[in-house]
Amino acid sequence: MPLYTADALVLRTYKLGEADRIVVFLTSDRGKKRGVAKSARRPRSRFVGALEPLTHVRVAYFEKETRELVGLNYAEPVRSPLSGPGESVSHASYFAELLDEWAQADDPNETLFRLGASVLDALAEGVDIEGLARYFEYWLLRLQGVYPPHLVCHRCGQRFTGVPEAGAWLSPLDGVLTCATCADGLAGHRMGTPLSPGALAFLAHARARGPLELGDLSRSSGVLAELETLHRALMVRHLERELRSTRVLQAIKRGH
Repeated sequence: MPLYTADALVLRTYKLGEADRIVVFLTSDRGKKRGVAKSARRPRSRFVGALEPLTHVRVAYFEKETRELVGLNYAEPVRSPLSGPGESVSHASYFAELLDEWAQADDPNETLFRLGASVLDALAEGVDIEGLARYFEYWLLRLQGVYPPHLVCHRCGQRFTGVPEAGAWLSPLDGVLTCATCADGLAGHRMGTPLSPGALAFLAHARARGPLELGDLSRSSGVLAELETLHRALMVRHLERELRSTRVLQAIKRGH
């Protein structure tokens, strides 16, 4: 069996037998893999500290063409979300679950890997967690072709900026962004999820800059709440269900 080495992001793990774990990880060069980490649940395992969600690891694994699971030889941590603020852990699980949903098995996607790695770096640097979550959602949905164009109205072509009533509405009918006039025309009153000029400015900022530069943009909790609502609607529309980690984050917010 050939031995491969790669940088990878751990997406999730689950128990196998009495001492092993199955590990789902996204490699930088060969897509998503599922492998067995032998004795990973034992106290002195060589995998201790390397299998938390979104941990950046250097892995070595054996792969046989006729087997679904690869054999993990080692996983050496490069960067861990545990080094960031306390809230980083729950958000790291959320980011990892989103990557797991969209990454395809054995389909190389270096851009998706770099997105996850850059967000992990931003977590470690203490970038505002809510702004970072909206940034990650935006780019993930955009890379997967799910995010509607946000520069001009889908119906009339009018730019969303530079007009007296700047703003956009996500149509509940076909998932596109429209201007106020076109949103009014759908059924005599404005329909859909609204986006304020501030929310559109955040998207323009995210489109042009990396996650470590989010601090350059003044953001209100209202803007981030708008984007969260929009992104949840897009994800549920595409996945046809809500993510488990989304419910966890919502429960944490209610507890604060």
